[in-house]
Amino acid sequence: MSSKRLLAAFSVFGLSVSSLALSAPLAAQSAANQESSVPASTSEPTAPPVAEKRDYSYSHHGITISDPYNWLRDASYPTIDDEDILDHVKAENAWFEAQMKPHQPLVDTLFEEMKARIKEDDSTVPQKDGDWLYWSEFEEGAEYRKYYRKPVAGGDTQLILDENALADGVEYFRLGSFSVSKSGRYLAFSTDTDGSERFTARIKDLETGELLPDEIPGTLSGLTWVMGDRGLVYGLATKEWRVDNARLHVIGQPVESDVEIYHEEDEGFRVGTGLTAQEDWLVIATGDNETSEVRLVSAADPTGEQILVKPRKKGVEYDVDVRGDTVWVHTNDEHVNFRLATAPLDNPGEWTTLIAGSDEFYLTGFDLFKDFFVTEGRLEGLDQIQLRSYVEPALVKPIAFMEPSFSAGLSDNPEYDTDRLRLSYTSMVTPNSVYDYVVDTAELELLKQQEIPSGYDPDLYVTERLTIRARDGAMVPVSVVRRKDRPAEPGPLHLYAYGAYGYAIPPGFSTTRLSLVDRGYAYAIAHIRGGDDLGRNWYLGGKLNERTNTFTDFVDVAKGLVAEGYTAPGKISISGGSAGGELMGVVANTDPDLWGAVVAHVPFVDVLSTMLDKDLPLTPGEWPEWGNPIESKQAFAYMLSYSPYDQVTAQDYPPMLVTAGLNDPRVTYWEPAKWVAKLREYKTDDNTLLLKTNMGAGHGGKSGRFESIREMAEEVAFILWQNGGAE
Repeated sequence: MSSKRLLAAFSVFGLSVSSLALSAPLAAQSAANQESSVPASTSEPTAPPVAEKRDYSYSHHGITISDPYNWLRDASYPTIDDEDILDHVKAENAWFEAQMKPHQPLVDTLFEEMKARIKEDDSTVPQKDGDWLYWSEFEEGAEYRKYYRKPVAGGDTQLILDENALADGVEYFRLGSFSVSKSGRYLAFSTDTDGSERFTARIKDLETGELLPDEIPGTLSGLTWVMGDRGLVYGLATKEWRVDNARLHVIGQPVESDVEIYHEEDEGFRVGTGLTAQEDWLVIATGDNETSEVRLVSAADPTGEQILVKPRKKGVEYDVDVRGDTVWVHTNDEHVNFRLATAPLDNPGEWTTLIAGSDEFYLTGFDLFKDFFVTEGRLEGLDQIQLRSYVEPALVKPIAFMEPSFSAGLSDNPEYDTDRLRLSYTSMVTPNSVYDYVVDTAELELLKQQEIPSGYDPDLYVTERLTIRARDGAMVPVSVVRRKDRPAEPGPLHLYAYGAYGYAIPPGFSTTRLSLVDRGYAYAIAHIRGGDDLGRNWYLGGKLNERTNTFTDFVDVAKGLVAEGYTAPGKISISGGSAGGELMGVVANTDPDLWGAVVAHVPFVDVLSTMLDKDLPLTPGEWPEWGNPIESKQAFAYMLSYSPYDQVTAQDYPPMLVTAGLNDPRVTYWEPAKWVAKLREYKTDDNTLLLKTNMGAGHGGKSGRFESIREMAEEVAFILWQNGGAE
């Protein structure tokens, strides 16, 4: 979809700024939280910490649940100042460090080889937007980017933003929204300096280099320029960490005088804004995981009369763009795989089908340009980019790609009047590539391919796309990469999946993955239900009362890879994060003997307790995805049947590495802390169990490109230590 407009699709548990998620933010943090993760004692621990058990239980629908580790949730949250909790978290960190210390040489080796694959002085391909060319660069040794521009007509290069300067002196830094005004004079940007994902928005005058006094704290949204670049539309996060508003700020005016132009009353809906392709309409979209509603208002007069495209109807999702006097609508109202419709602007709810929904083709989105439009989607799970004519919309001009498994899509295309499209392309053996597609000649021009300074020969690797039958007969796609010279006998294999919120995991390239593959691993991505890899029904088949299909798909893929001779039980390492961390927790409970090592990042494992707590800020918005156990006894029982924390039992568990972020507003720190505490109590083996909590970071781990690589090196070192392969 166009980068200049907002889709009324509200996803969770992802890592992007626009994503919404499950748990409350850390609005305040005591000084103790910023201390080293190592306790005051300098002696290394000789045994893992054992969490105290304290009597606590809750009852719903006549069922009582005992939860003796509930005390690990700080009662004063979002402030975390309970010394017992902080001491326990730090003790777990000390145990992690003590156990990893003998493997530090391996971590260092992996870090250096991963770092050597990164071009340190790298830059993006410049892109024209109006009178300027824009791009960003990493300097050698720098953790963060610098953003530049220069006039299309020629002239000096201008540094417009330096993330490194903004990150100086803070433990964590993340750039949120980045929006240059249409005239090119102003830059609006937002930053987060503690991982809590409450961003502060600022405005810079790019003509003078001056940072304007306008400062908007507490944003959790994009920043949309309106009123001829005099106004900025944004959304504030409520104390419950959701955006229920769209507000207008006029440059130079006090933030206190900003006007709320839309307010959402439904506690499960989230609000976002953007511009239409011609930038003449402001789009105000609201929705949850299954329902959308969109309003249009003149970008020149955002406080003026709003046009409601169509009132919300439960289960109907739609997003829109406008071309002239016609509203274009992408919706699932008549077909689960979406159709494309149009409507007159003066009657925007009267939708006429332009491209009908299809059982075979999953229409994921569209983009409007002056002389043509583009539809994107997936066919048999593979990305499709299709050019279409306004005169003959049914005439499809697809962009062809040669590999059997790949990921491709529109990239940054800011201009409405263009004769070429910027595309991104990658596969599990082809590094990330940037192309321009010339519309008139149908030529693909390679502008840049990711460089691997330490060397990379794609001919040494092969990627495959398999289908494996799940226990109910569903055929699950699996993308695999391995070295061509990998021995034929079953060897170590790493299996990754996510499986939630309709997120399709692309079979893309990874430099860090090579550290496993070059040590004899096959690396597989299971495109399980819960994602929308094979269409919207594939997603629906892994949510609500079908949620357990996600978990059984993953297990069946692992068993299928064993049957195909790729690996053997006990030689499979697995990883997943957030909702994918929930997946790790479930399969560790159900099929522990399959796994040689489990890595669960910020795992959503205390499912039932979280979904029962309507006071947690994001819980109401999650009920359409998981179910509402407060109202439904069936939903309560179903969640209880798979919730990883509740289903921990006395059995052998595989070696496990669990990560958390003290400032994580999506999966709160206490979920992995409680889970690990309960695992330590119940597990009957001597296998390694580690919990690492980032004390100054959130859902995405540490910021900075090298810091994040070091954490990946720790993960790979743990896998090699526990699951075998050359260290």
